[in-house]
Amino acid sequence: MNWYMAKMVFRIICGNGEHTPQFDEQLRLVAAENKEQALSKALAMGKKDEDAFYNQRLQLVQWQFINVSELHELQQLSDGMEIYSRIEEKENADAYISIINGKASNISPSPLPSWH
Repeated sequence: MNWYMAKMVFRIICGNGEHTPQFDEQLRLVAAENKEQALSKALAMGKKDEDAFYNQRLQLVQWQFINVSELHELQQLSDGMEIYSRIEEKENADAYISIINGKASNISPSPLPSWH
């Protein structure tokens, strides 16, 4: 059995969709014999995970599966291995770093070091 990383993309539509388009990009691990089977499993997961529900404002919220945009075989799983990377360009570096440190502080009940 081989491990694959599938990037699955969902569109989130709230109410009549008159809002800035929202997309959820998910990275999922998929165990499969080969790339074709991994793609088939990832596509099936995406369709299965489509959802619709009403929010607090009684607006219909829909999660529509778009597709699998990336599929990569992972040669071996190891502690600390990189499975995904994305470069962000931000106008305000300090504000971005503050947001990241704020999110990090929500992970641990004890204070975490700020690296920058």
